[in-house]
Amino acid sequence: HMDATLSYGIPRINASGTLLEGISLWGELKPLLTHEAVRDRALAYCDWAVSMGLLAIRTHVDVCDDRLLAVEALLEVKKTVAPYIDLQLVAFPQDGFYRAPSARENTIRALDMGVDIVGGIPHFERTMADGTRSVTELCEIAARRGLMVDLHCDETDDPLSRHIEQLAYETQRLGLQGKVAGSHLTSMHSMDNYYVSKLLPLIAEAGVSVIPNPLINIMLQGRHDTFPKRRGLTRVKEMLALGIRVGWGQDCVLDPWYSLGTADMLDVAFMGLHVAQMSSPAEMARCFDMVTNVNAAIMGLDHLGLAVGKRASLVVLDAGNPVEALRLRAERLCVIARGKVVAERTKQE
Repeated sequence: HMDATLSYGIPRINASGTLLEGISLWGELKPLLTHEAVRDRALAYCDWAVSMGLLAIRTHVDVCDDRLLAVEALLEVKKTVAPYIDLQLVAFPQDGFYRAPSARENTIRALDMGVDIVGGIPHFERTMADGTRSVTELCEIAARRGLMVDLHCDETDDPLSRHIEQLAYETQRLGLQGKVAGSHLTSMHSMDNYYVSKLLPLIAEAGVSVIPNPLINIMLQGRHDTFPKRRGLTRVKEMLALGIRVGWGQDCVLDPWYSLGTADMLDVAFMGLHVAQMSSPAEMARCFDMVTNVNAAIMGLDHLGLAVGKRASLVVLDAGNPVEALRLRAERLCVIARGKVVAERTKQE
């Protein structure tokens, strides 16, 4: 959410630490936004990101402000950082595609302005039925325009929030296999195991990718629990076992939902490793892959990687192997974008 990044404390902090207060707080902040403030905070974050070796970012941008000020600002940022960051923008109706009066129209406007990907938030609609309808219409919009889909989906503790099922169905119905991602899917940590045993094969069959956000999920979910408390993360290991493409996401940095964050995807993978209990050597190495190769694949970026003919964008880490890189959150000694060094630091002895 690069439109909100680095806005922590404006106009106040999230006292309860909940997702819903974060959304409410963002609603208070939106009228205060200026093009310059959104642009400058996003550019500052991009500087952080490059220093951490992050050369491809997918960010959601709220389209529920009729000014579409944040959309304009992030389109400017996308152009500015294009020489060294692949920045994808998702048209995100934060207040609900149907629930917010102008969100449907504004989503189309944002896509017409050049936003890359169709987003949504079905679990935040007024009813489950509206959430289901929103998944259908958003996927149809993407199919007509030849765009990818990335929905905030079932980011709740409610086991009855099952919009991922509709997303998998629409992906198959509309031939969107490989172009659709469901972010969060935290309700799955509360679902009945029998239902999940049916649901996961449907996701795998549809080729829907999954993006859990471990730092934010473990912070925001389970806030209404006493004990035992839910971990707040979707069923990552079970998905991987079925061949579902799963990539770790950052989600938030210093904003109404999360008071920390460094733009370091090794931090994200490190937390994901712990929360998902991926502790074997192979699983730990896989967590590294889930913030590199897997995420590039989810974003549709086939020009990244260490192979002849690729773009020569790479990161040199002060570590002997991927697991050591995660354990140490290793220093980025050199960051190269399109064959040009864009960040470097001296090796610490």
